[in-house]
Amino acid sequence: MKKYLQCIGAASVVLGTLGTASAQAPAQAPAGKLTDDVLRIGVLTDLSGVYADISGKGAVEAVKMAVEDFGGTMFGKRIEVVSADHQNKADIGAAKAREWFDIGGVDMINDLANSGVALAVAGLAKEKKRHVIVNNASNVGITNAQCSPYAVHYAYDAYSLANGTGRAVVENGGDTWFFLTVDFAFGHGLEQQVGDIVRKSNGKVLGAARHPLGTTDFSSYMLQAQASKAKIVGLASTGADAVNAVKAANEFGITKNQKLAGLLLWINDIHSLGLQTAQGMVLTNAWYWDMNEDSRAFAKRFQQRVGNMPNMAHAGDYSSTLHYLRAVQAAGTDDADAVSAEMRKRPINDMFTKNGTIRADGRMVHDMYLWEVKTPAESKHPWDYLKLVKTIPGNQAFMPLEQSSCYLVKKAS
Repeated sequence: MKKYLQCIGAASVVLGTLGTASAQAPAQAPAGKLTDDVLRIGVLTDLSGVYADISGKGAVEAVKMAVEDFGGTMFGKRIEVVSADHQNKADIGAAKAREWFDIGGVDMINDLANSGVALAVAGLAKEKKRHVIVNNASNVGITNAQCSPYAVHYAYDAYSLANGTGRAVVENGGDTWFFLTVDFAFGHGLEQQVGDIVRKSNGKVLGAARHPLGTTDFSSYMLQAQASKAKIVGLASTGADAVNAVKAANEFGITKNQKLAGLLLWINDIHSLGLQTAQGMVLTNAWYWDMNEDSRAFAKRFQQRVGNMPNMAHAGDYSSTLHYLRAVQAAGTDDADAVSAEMRKRPINDMFTKNGTIRADGRMVHDMYLWEVKTPAESKHPWDYLKLVKTIPGNQAFMPLEQSSCYLVKKAS
C-alpha cells in the first residue's frame, strides 16, 4: 500500500476530490481497481525560472482541468494532482520524481519543461515502471535512446520544429544560418535538428554561439551573429531566453540586415514582445487557442483560471492527462503495462488534435502548423497574434518511425 502524503515538498500542492465530469469525458463507472486508494498525477515543471511563463502555474492548472473534466475520481477513488518546481536542474527533477515514485505514490508525471529534466525523469520512470508524458521539452531522445513503454512525447519535439520552421525558411530563400543556442540538451538538440534540415535543403550553417540558460547579456553573441553575415539568425532557445534574444537583436540592429527565426516561440513570447517587435516572425506550433470552436472554449476556461491564454504545451498537458485517465479507465487498472497498451491503442480526438495516435516509440503523432506573427494592423482583439501559413500532416511533421533508434520499434517489427 502506497503511503498517502498530504503534501510532498514545499512546492507541492494536492488536489482532492473534484467537481463533476464535463460532457467531454465518459461517465465514470466504479468497475476496476487501483493499487491503492488514490490515483496520483504529478506535474513536474518550472515554477520559478525562465520557463515559468510557458509552463509553470499554467501546466498545473491544465492538468487539474483535465482531472475535473474527467470527474475527479477513478473507480470511485479520488484522483489527486501534486506539483513541484524542478528549478531547471536535472538532478533536482530526478530526485523529486524518485521521491514521488518511491514514497508519494505518483502514477504519472506530466509536463516536464526542460529537456535535461525530461530525459532524466524518463530514465527513472522506465526503471520504476511509472508513466511520464513530456509536453514541454523538445529533445528527441525521449522516443529514441530514452524510450520506454511508459514514456510518451506528446505536444512537439525538435524534429517537428525543424521540419516546420527550418524547412520553410530555407525554401523562402533563407539559406545561410547562424545559431544562438542555449547551452544545454534542449538547445543542442534543436540546433542539430534544424541544422540538419538546413543542410539537407542545400543551405549552409555558418556558425553558432552558445549562451547560458537565463542570461540577460547577449552583446557578445549578437556581435558574432552580425559578423557571420548569415541571412538567418536561428534562436535555439525558448521562454525568457528567446524573448531577451529578440529584444537584443532589435537593439543591435540585427533585424535591419538579418532575419530572426524563432525555433521554439510561444504565444506567451509574442505577448511579451508585442506585435510591433515580433511581427513577421514565423514559428511552428502544435496548437493555437484561436484555431476552432473547441480550442477557443478551452482557452476561455483556462484564461479565467490563469489570466493568460494557453499555449500548445498547456493544451498538451490537458489533452494527455485526459488520454491517460481514459486509458486507465479502459484498462480497468492502473497497472503500468496495461495502461501503456491502452494509450497506444486508443485514438486521440479532442480540442488538441483529431485522430492523434501514439506510436510504439512513444511519439504522439498529430498535425503541426506553421504560423506567421500578425502585424499590429492585422490583429483585431487581445491575443489575436497568429495567422496560419501551412498545415504539416502528422506523418510528415515527425521523425519517421523507421528512423527511430527506440528498441521498442525493433521489438514491434
